[in-house]
Amino acid sequence: MSDLAEAIEAISRTKPQRVVVFTGAGVSAESGIPTFRGAGGLWRNYRAEDLATPEAFARDPFLVWQWYEWRRGLIRDAQPNAAHRAVARLPNAVVVTQNVDGLHARGGATNIIELHGNIFRLRCVREGTEHDAFDAFESLPPRCKCGALFRPGVVWFGEMLPAGALERAAEEIRNADLLLVIGTSGVVQPAASLVALCGGTSIEINPQTSALSSSCTYAIAASAAEATPPLVDAILEATNA
Repeated sequence: MSDLAEAIEAISRTKPQRVVVFTGAGVSAESGIPTFRGAGGLWRNYRAEDLATPEAFARDPFLVWQWYEWRRGLIRDAQPNAAHRAVARLPNAVVVTQNVDGLHARGGATNIIELHGNIFRLRCVREGTEHDAFDAFESLPPRCKCGALFRPGVVWFGEMLPAGALERAAEEIRNADLLLVIGTSGVVQPAASLVALCGGTSIEINPQTSALSSSCTYAIAASAAEATPPLVDAILEATNA
């Protein structure tokens, strides 16, 4: 029996009622969005770690916004894939995501905890107010009506996660009957530590072995778009039986 078949059998047997979906960059890979990490993530020879920091923004907000507007354009043109759409079919599931691309919401999910913010959200550096902005900007860097700069509404290296997001995610995962871990490397903290909180069944979907594979009840070596839909079908069948 394959890992996928074993996971489906476990879902059918346990009939989970509290489902949490924990996702990383891999869930969006088949939408054509690069991870911005490693050799494939280079932009003008800058690393993400060199641009996604408060210090970089203070030093050169125009350069940082050039990079983010390039990223926003790639993401804006992308579409939710089969994994995003499958997750959205789980009416009571909580989605905990490390991604900032907003594709879970565009795919139809509604109960989403964005651990690292959203690239289509802006934050005024003076007032701290946040605004949604999906369309391209007429000029860079964008500014608030008060005249201060906007910064991307994402978590930069060295910054804390949004207030309450980590705590809420931990509580949801701790109480989950079933945790689907989709497309995350398991190396970005503190998000990666959340998986260990699950006392129920945990199922990882990742083409490669990750830092979380050995911690999960089942590890399915497949892409998100390939393995997520049949697992969701099994969850819906089990809970509606």
